[in-house]
Amino acid sequence: MDEQWYDIIIVGGGPAGLSAAYSAWMQGAKKILVLERDREVGGILQQCIHNGFGLHHFKEELTGPGYAQRCYDLVKDKKEIEILVDTMVLNINNDKIVTAVSPKYGLIKIQGKTVILTMGCRERTRGAIRIPGYRPAGVFTAGAAQRMVNMEGYLPGKKIVILGSGDIGLIMARRMSLEGCKVQAVLEICPFSNGLTRNMVQCVYDYDIPLYLSHTITAIHGKDRVTGITAAKVDEHMKPISGTEFEIDCDTLLLSVGLIPENELSRELGLTMHPLTNGPIVDQHRETSIEGVFAAGNVVHVHDLVDFVSEEAEIAGKYAALKAMGKMEGNVTDVRVEAIDEVRTCVPQHIRIGKGETIRLFMRVRKPMKRVRLTVKSGVNMLFSKVLPVAKPSEMIAADIPAAKVNGHYTDWTVSVKEEEA
Repeated sequence: MDEQWYDIIIVGGGPAGLSAAYSAWMQGAKKILVLERDREVGGILQQCIHNGFGLHHFKEELTGPGYAQRCYDLVKDKKEIEILVDTMVLNINNDKIVTAVSPKYGLIKIQGKTVILTMGCRERTRGAIRIPGYRPAGVFTAGAAQRMVNMEGYLPGKKIVILGSGDIGLIMARRMSLEGCKVQAVLEICPFSNGLTRNMVQCVYDYDIPLYLSHTITAIHGKDRVTGITAAKVDEHMKPISGTEFEIDCDTLLLSVGLIPENELSRELGLTMHPLTNGPIVDQHRETSIEGVFAAGNVVHVHDLVDFVSEEAEIAGKYAALKAMGKMEGNVTDVRVEAIDEVRTCVPQHIRIGKGETIRLFMRVRKPMKRVRLTVKSGVNMLFSKVLPVAKPSEMIAADIPAAKVNGHYTDWTVSVKEEEA
C-alpha cells in the first residue's frame, strides 16, 4: 500500500462501517480506510433478501441487499474513502496501529488518527447452549442456513425444527416454508417471543407454524443425520419439567438462540466492556474507554433494526472525524447513565456534557409489558418522561433528551421503565 497513514480506519464494511465512512467524509475527513474481511462489502445484509429494511433511514422499504447497495452508493465514488475487501484485521494496539492480512497486500500495518470498530455480531452456536445428544449432520445456525439457501442455492433439509424465536429464526421459518419444506415447530425457552412483532405475525402466524413458548430441546436424535428431537416444557427457572417431554421428527435443526457482538479485537485492545451488552462501554459520541477508538452498530449492542445501526454509525463517524481533525470539544463533565427498574441495558453508558447537544438513548427492557412510563432523571431532576403503550425485550426503545435539558445536569442519570398503575 502506498499510503500507510489515515485519519480514520474503520474495521468492518457492513452497513455500520459504510455509514460511518460516509458520515466522516461529510465532516471533512480526508483519508478514510474501510477494512472488510468478506469478498464484498455489505455485511450480513447480503443474505437478507427479505424486505423491511430502510423505513426509518431511507424512508422507503428495501431488501437487505438493496439497503447495503444504498450504503455502498454513498461512498463508492468518494476519492477520500478507500475500501479493502478480503482483508482480515488481526490486531489493533493502543497507538491505533492496525495489523491486517490480505491476499493482495500480504501482512500490512496501518496507522490511524482514530479507529472505528464496526465488526457486527455472530450467532450463538449449539456448543454454547449444550444440547445433549450425538453430533449428527443437520444442525445449523439460522444465519448459516440463510446464507446456504439465499446465496449458495442449497436446501439444508426438508423437515425443519427451529429452536429460538430470534428474528433470523422466524424469517427462516417463512423462507423454508416458501421453499417447500415443512417447518415442524418453533420452540422458544422464554414465555415470550424474542423477535419483532411483525416477524412473529408475518413469518409464524401467517404460515400456521406451531409455536411452543416456554419449551426447549432436551435431546437431539440421530448419529449420522438428525432424525428428530425431544422437546420439553420449562419452569420459571428455564429448567425442563420432567414428564412434559415429547418428540418431533425432523432432519434439520436450525438454532436462533441469540447474537454475540464480535469483540475479540476489542478485548485484545483492552476496551472496558459491558457485561450485559457484551460490547464496549461508550459515550454519546460512541467513543470507547480508549481515546480515539470509537465503536458503533451491533459490536456495541445488538440492534433490532439496521436503520438504528446506520444512525449510530453516523454518530461515530462524525465524532471520529472531528477527533482526527482536532475539533473535538475539551473541558467536558463525565456523567454516568444507569439502567434501573425494568430497563436491562442502556446505550450510551455515560455522557460527556459540554456544549448543548441532543442525546439519544437506546434501551431494552427485561420483559414484555403494557402501558409503561419511561423516565430519565439526573438526580431528582426529570429530563424525560413518556408513556409507552407496550415495551418488549425484542424491540429497542429510543429516547431523545433535548439539548436544553442536558445542560447543567451533572448528577448521574438514571433510566427507568415502570408499568403504570391501572
